[in-house]
Amino acid sequence: MMLNNKVYDILKWVCLVALPAAATFYVALAAALGLPYADQVAKVSTALCAFIGALIGVSTAEYNRDK
Repeated sequence: MMLNNKVYDILKWVCLVALPAAATFYVALAAALGLPYADQVAKVSTALCAFIGALIGVSTAEYNRDK
């Protein structure tokens, strides 16, 4: 499973920047404002980042093997 460059770059940005930032923002707001499900949001975002990271890792390994 090799991802094209655009999909790879988008997934990498989502995994490294967007998702952790959004989760941190929500958890911080939840603590300050008493919003629900802060713990669940943090756990789901961590799991999603791990899944996307695994996809990126597999794609990178296949790309490097083919070179």
